[in-house]
Amino acid sequence: MIAARAILPLLACLLAGVAFAQPKEPLRHGRQLLQEFCGQCHAVGRTDIKRGAPPFRTLGRELDLDNFERKLERGISSTHPAMPEVKFTEEDARDAAAYLRSIQK
Repeated sequence: MIAARAILPLLACLLAGVAFAQPKEPLRHGRQLLQEFCGQCHAVGRTDIKRGAPPFRTLGRELDLDNFERKLERGISSTHPAMPEVKFTEEDARDAAAYLRSIQK
């Protein structure tokens, strides 16, 4: 009985670790990244509106989103002083580009 009480917390920790090890959903992950790094100025969703910066749902009109993934990996910077330099890992860039492709109008 005492051994079972000692094992239960250990099992709970192990199961929680398995939950964290699950693969991310690429589109959700891409949206989260873009919201975190760009959402202060850019409209990240399909319908939200922000003034001053282009909405991401129309980005495909100006840029080739297939090449944009590589740009995210190398790092994007702008001459606009308020825009920080952004550089994503390969996985993050792939997920962000997939999300961007999914919302284009």
